[in-house]
Amino acid sequence: MTIQQISSFAAGEWVSPGSGARNIASAVTGEVIAAAGNSALDVQAMLDHARNVGGPALRKMTFHERAKMLKALSTHLGQHKQALYDLSFNTGATQSDHMIDIDGGIGTMFVFASKGRREMPDEHVYLDGEVEQLSRNGTFLGQHICTPLHGVAVHINAFNFPVWGMLEKLAPTLLAGVPAIVKPATNSCYVTELCVQLMLESGILPTGALQLVSGGLGDMLDRLTMQDVVSFTGSADTALKLRSNPVILENSVRFVAEQDSLNCSILGPDAEPGTQEFDLFVKEVQREMTAKAGQKCTAIRRIIAPEPQVQAVIEALSARLAKTVIGDPRLETTRMGALVSNGQKRDVLEKAAIIGQEAERVFGNPDDFVVDGADAEKGAFLPPMLYHCANPDVAQRVHDTEAFGPVSTVMGYRDLDHAIELANRGQGSLVASVITHDVDVARQVAMGAGAYHGRLYFNNRDSMKESTGHGSPLPHMVHGGPGRAGGGEEMGGVRGVKHYMQRTAIQGSPDLLAAICNKWVPGAAEIEGPAHPFTRRFHELAIGETIHTEPRIITLEDIEHFAKFTGDTFYAHMDQAAAERNPFFPGRVAHGYLLLSFAAGLFVEPNEGPVLANTGLDELRFMKPVEAGDSIKVRLTVKNKTGRNDEYGEVRWHVTLTQQDDEIVAEYELLTMVAY
Repeated sequence: MTIQQISSFAAGEWVSPGSGARNIASAVTGEVIAAAGNSALDVQAMLDHARNVGGPALRKMTFHERAKMLKALSTHLGQHKQALYDLSFNTGATQSDHMIDIDGGIGTMFVFASKGRREMPDEHVYLDGEVEQLSRNGTFLGQHICTPLHGVAVHINAFNFPVWGMLEKLAPTLLAGVPAIVKPATNSCYVTELCVQLMLESGILPTGALQLVSGGLGDMLDRLTMQDVVSFTGSADTALKLRSNPVILENSVRFVAEQDSLNCSILGPDAEPGTQEFDLFVKEVQREMTAKAGQKCTAIRRIIAPEPQVQAVIEALSARLAKTVIGDPRLETTRMGALVSNGQKRDVLEKAAIIGQEAERVFGNPDDFVVDGADAEKGAFLPPMLYHCANPDVAQRVHDTEAFGPVSTVMGYRDLDHAIELANRGQGSLVASVITHDVDVARQVAMGAGAYHGRLYFNNRDSMKESTGHGSPLPHMVHGGPGRAGGGEEMGGVRGVKHYMQRTAIQGSPDLLAAICNKWVPGAAEIEGPAHPFTRRFHELAIGETIHTEPRIITLEDIEHFAKFTGDTFYAHMDQAAAERNPFFPGRVAHGYLLLSFAAGLFVEPNEGPVLANTGLDELRFMKPVEAGDSIKVRLTVKNKTGRNDEYGEVRWHVTLTQQDDEIVAEYELLTMVAY
């Protein structure tokens, strides 16, 4: 068999394995299929290449341009995923496992691309929060902004997800405008190498945006600065060693960790045998024990059930596990493949033996099980192994020992407070799930266990058809957890992007803030355009472009007509005596929506033009009531602009309504789509 040489991509060049290369065996056959590692990599050249070439190129792009880049990468990988499938079988993963790793990774990148376009500006600066008025008259303001770090993100990934593990870190990093050096686990780095090759060959990425280390990092971490980030997934022991690096500590290098996690699932007290929730619980646990052969950071390690239901859970779960076909992952009939290596198999058996000191194995014998289409001795195969801990209160190892494979332990609880206590004994997890149809149970667990878990997943008969499952981290939500789970929060939409940016508080005059943020703020200079802004195209409009309308008097006839026409005859508009008794009104007042309608009539240019649609109002506030006889006028200002596609963009207008005495009556932001 030809042994594949797994290369690194360093400073723009592919570097073949050299001294220190390590053999990699197939998880299915145990035969050596590849070699990776090179102790001669010039890590300083890699860091310089990222900082001096990749970083500046990415920072020249806006968030939207980087989001388009991610979308293009996702599309390209989607067109070549069969090659990734074919190679990934050697890791022991089944086709359904590929859907989690490869399709899941590509989908994650698509989500970040979408969020970058929809939730971030077509700018180089991200605004975090609203403007803060720091002076009485508004001449001194504050604003938080986020800008890309000027360093490199070093991604150290685990073996179990060679594609998703890379892409879920890479997507927010590139969207932030920071280059990445990716170091996959050696056991499965051949899959990551192919994925990196595909991305680089696409020509979509700027030079220096992505590099790959197949093997060890050498002394790269000793060369990091305060502008760099380390994002790690793996064991708690390795995380501690890396986190304790003197350079990382001295330079306060950002360290995002996702590590060991004793995740649990709680069967609600209402979910008795025969209910849909009980069946759902058993199905979820079985899936989490066998998907990726239990090699998932989110897999269920502790099964927490009401004491009267423990035996029923064991019987039902054992029956489902008995139907799980173990075998060569290429076979369509296989439901669980191999662990990534025989070394990992030995580690799982060692950890299972530790758990066995406090719990009885009630299903799965590692010395007697059937493997279809492969040799159980040569491959890294294990059966699902279920344990029962009869006394979880005095046990310790079931709460602190993770067998990173198809191993889980059932334990009983007396009441819901006891269930929460057991769940929290894990000292921090990525996810805990609760299967219940009782809303009070859900609230009690959320209040009692939320502080110990990065994610709480609730499911029942109402949501089970559309739910994504206990063990599926979604790019929209943070992935991480407190305590032994590492304390990090990867993904989470734009929250994940901010890990690779610096939040800075800027303070100054309205004009200075408007210039820095490319967003008009009250008090900043107003620009008089050459024509009505509704007659001007997206690219022609300038930030701060403003019109002031003529006033319009509000009459009692207007108020009464609006009330009868709309059916809104609320007493404050129609009954003088009742309105006077209301502490907010001097008497009968105009409807707020009447004012908005009249405001539109004052500033709208009615003829066909580049304004295509009004898509909504944000931040609407009514500050002062308007009585019959008062007049209103409008100031309409271009606040900021966001491109949407090649045909139109969104213009956000700041709208202020004032009375005859120039006091503000109402204020809001108007959103319109305007043609290019």
